[in-house]
Amino acid sequence: MKILTVSHTYIVDLNCEKLRSLTQIDPSVEVTVVVPKRWNPGGVQSKKIVTQPRKEGRFNVVPISNFSQNNQGLLSFGAEIISLLREFNPDVIQVEQGAKSLGYAELITLNRLLRLKAKNAFFTWWNLPYQVQFPLSLLENYNLRHTDGLVVGNQDGADVLRAHGYQGPTCVMPQLGVDEALFYPEKQPELATAQGIQAEDFVIGFVGRFVEEKGLLTLFAALEKLQETKLQRPWKLLLLGRGPLKARLEAQAQATGMGDRIIWIESVPHADVPKYINLMDTLVLPSETTYAFKTLSATGWKEQFGHVIIEAMACQVPVIGSDSGEIPHVIKDNGLIFPEGDAASLAEKIATLINHPEQQRTLAKKGHHCVRTNYTNAALASQLLNFYKTLF
Repeated sequence: MKILTVSHTYIVDLNCEKLRSLTQIDPSVEVTVVVPKRWNPGGVQSKKIVTQPRKEGRFNVVPISNFSQNNQGLLSFGAEIISLLREFNPDVIQVEQGAKSLGYAELITLNRLLRLKAKNAFFTWWNLPYQVQFPLSLLENYNLRHTDGLVVGNQDGADVLRAHGYQGPTCVMPQLGVDEALFYPEKQPELATAQGIQAEDFVIGFVGRFVEEKGLLTLFAALEKLQETKLQRPWKLLLLGRGPLKARLEAQAQATGMGDRIIWIESVPHADVPKYINLMDTLVLPSETTYAFKTLSATGWKEQFGHVIIEAMACQVPVIGSDSGEIPHVIKDNGLIFPEGDAASLAEKIATLINHPEQQRTLAKKGHHCVRTNYTNAALASQLLNFYKTLF
């Protein structure tokens, strides 16, 4: 089977592991990944990325000249994509830029004009209801009408596209898996000492952006309640990340007498993130649905997956998550779930793990097994390949 995957995501080599795994689990599979030749991520990464080709046996990355260097929906490709399609002659074309992607429409059209007869598939994370107006509605209708298979990062996203008329085969799985070479259980005694963490401390962790929709205000309210709760161990909060909410959080911590319990860690290299997760006794992802954000066709945000959940599970760190978006579907019964925005319930969940170490250990083992079974790159590759086979 020849698989052509198209996305700016795979500019980052680490993100390619799932696709590499496709060629490792089945010797008949060839994978070519098309990435934009130039990409400007924006945000803190202001430097434009110029991508380079990579050839590794049956796995290849091919940069193609592109239109739009920082917008997923408008990303499309130059004439070189035609010769690549003719030469590679794929069986499956998957574009990972969303349902309203101009690039997906381009690949669908070229597939038809060149008479390749490849199956068309796309990936999306979007998980909130939305409306599309003319002419964007024509683009989405065209894409959905010619889609043979949908790969979507969450169940809500699948339901949304059903409401938009897509009735074909669907596979719910995240875009990227856990890197087992980085995320695994490993004690960090020297790092713990450097951060002032004592052996008796129960470390509550958070990894992510310091923004309101990540539920940090609820987490701090829960910790304030925790100060009034009888606990078997003292606790500390380890926050790894940065964002505009930090000053407000620092002020709240000082006002509630929690300042000396909090460890602030600025963003660190990705390879160092597992070291800090391994300091934690639980990781909390208290995300909250919001309708404060607007795009041309949609309003709002809710947690699309919560990749840090499976990273923590891979390190045998039990997780606590809100019921926002995909979080409860990821955690299932392998961790604890509370209603988003409910500080009292979150405080109770944290206290449960502090006061019941046997439950903490049980959840740690269950979460680790869940990740090894479902969320490694090899596991996702196997799931994806099986889905592709159902399209023929």
